[in-house]
Amino acid sequence: MTRRVTISDVAKLAGVSSQTVSRVINNKPEVSPKTRQRVLEVIEQTGYRPSAVARGLATSRTSTIGMVVPDISNPFFSDIARGIEATAYDQGYNVFLCNSNEDPERELEVLFSLEEKQVDGVILCGLRQKTPALQDVLKRFPAIVLVNRLMDDASYPTVMVDNHKGAQKAVGHILNMGRKRVGILVGPAFSYSANQRKSGYLDAMEGAGISVEDGWIQYCTPTVEGGEEATKLLLKRHPQLDALFCFNDLVAVGAIQACGALNRRIPNDIAIVGFDDVYLAALVTPALTTCRVPRVEMGRQAMNLLLRQMKGQRIETPVITVKTRLIIRNSAPKVT
Repeated sequence: MTRRVTISDVAKLAGVSSQTVSRVINNKPEVSPKTRQRVLEVIEQTGYRPSAVARGLATSRTSTIGMVVPDISNPFFSDIARGIEATAYDQGYNVFLCNSNEDPERELEVLFSLEEKQVDGVILCGLRQKTPALQDVLKRFPAIVLVNRLMDDASYPTVMVDNHKGAQKAVGHILNMGRKRVGILVGPAFSYSANQRKSGYLDAMEGAGISVEDGWIQYCTPTVEGGEEATKLLLKRHPQLDALFCFNDLVAVGAIQACGALNRRIPNDIAIVGFDDVYLAALVTPALTTCRVPRVEMGRQAMNLLLRQMKGQRIETPVITVKTRLIIRNSAPKVT
């Protein structure tokens, strides 16, 4: 294995001190043009790359940030990650992407790991952790931005989806179709956005004068498999349901699969509406009616908030709320 070239190697070949090489790397002025050129030539010849750890010790910065998501296979979070990474790269930062796999305990372990790596800041997406435990660990980081999760004290810059109004809009569309027995596949019980979407669903139903039976509310894992299993359970207990509002598009795709297995025609027998408008939504049959969320833009905004926080700048709007847009397709068509 080829040995890594060190700053001492460069200094020896250039005939200067390691401190002089460091000054050249960091573009300090106390080096003559001739010496600077000689050092740069040696760096190019040897392929030397400064150690991020060593530079971090010298500057108290590592030029890295951490990003934590509950499920990287979910296109909602991977699209947010794209926006974060693109903005971070433009500003000279690398991103450690960590997946908690919908497990609150693993989420804490991931955060402790990022602390050990001395990241300059963290962006936490859709955290599943309960607030008290989360507040304790977040104090360990120099800069924090939350995505789609509000803390009780609202002390951290946050990028939020308007989950409540989005859900109201989606369920309102279902009700306008003439459907009255609307079930909901909520998502994880410990998800902030799931509970906000449930609240929007309940408000829309109450506004229409429809009483929701307890059995119409089904929690589920926010995956295709989770949606399929939950739909079969829900429709077995309540076959009279004529519509389903789903926590996200993956759950909705699972609901479509379950309805196919149960010979429930969509939308004739049962209408289905999702949330997020990931790429799968337009590809399934029937194409999915859903609430579109600007996910890549959310990632960009989150990273910009983190950059401002790391620079010590004042953040005028600590909570940015993005609106959803209802995209009507064949799973719950517009009434003509």
